[in-house]
Amino acid sequence: MALLSAAVRDDAAVTLGSSVLAFAVVAAALTVTPGLDTALVLRAALTRGPREAAATAAGIVSGLFAWGAAAAVGVSALLTASRLAYDALRLAGAVYLVWFGVRLLVRALRARSEPVGGATRYGASAWRAARLGLTTNLLNPKVGVFYAALLPQFLPPGQDPLASGLLMAGVHAVLSVAWFALLIGLASALGRWLRRPRTVRAIDAVTGTVLVGFGVRLAASAR
Repeated sequence: MALLSAAVRDDAAVTLGSSVLAFAVVAAALTVTPGLDTALVLRAALTRGPREAAATAAGIVSGLFAWGAAAAVGVSALLTASRLAYDALRLAGAVYLVWFGVRLLVRALRARSEPVGGATRYGASAWRAARLGLTTNLLNPKVGVFYAALLPQFLPPGQDPLASGLLMAGVHAVLSVAWFALLIGLASALGRWLRRPRTVRAIDAVTGTVLVGFGVRLAASAR
């Protein structure tokens, strides 16, 4: 009996380990694919510095844990089962992206760029950056559908779904942190030149255009 119990435990461990590895491969491909999260972190790193970029990344990673928990308990399955729920989140995300993109475009068109935050602005700006990353991630239905459609397929039988879902989200978070750290490091190497007022306005203009484009495409897209 003891040998049988040990074999069952070993089989469960192997199943969990293989599931995590398989999910890591899929999550890695999603992480390095250019998208909204990458654009936000890069924009913060290029125009505001590594601290605000790290805060943006932290907000995005927090959103991954929220989606992982929701998918594990079946809440985010509403996005795939209910067209109304999906469309509501899709339109909310589209409006948010267009609004933020227009703000960046307006800032880029001003005669003078906002000064880069100094020491007294770090706390407030970092908090705003974290909220931006979290809100953008939570309002992105593509992330929700990814977790709702794929994560349950990697949950091993016999394991606590919530704990396993959070574990999968943790794997995705580690991959995202490594990717964002690489982006922030590369951007910081050119930070002094890239944070000149004229360059900041150009980056804001490009990022704003990208965000508006994402928003319009999200609003017009069908499931």
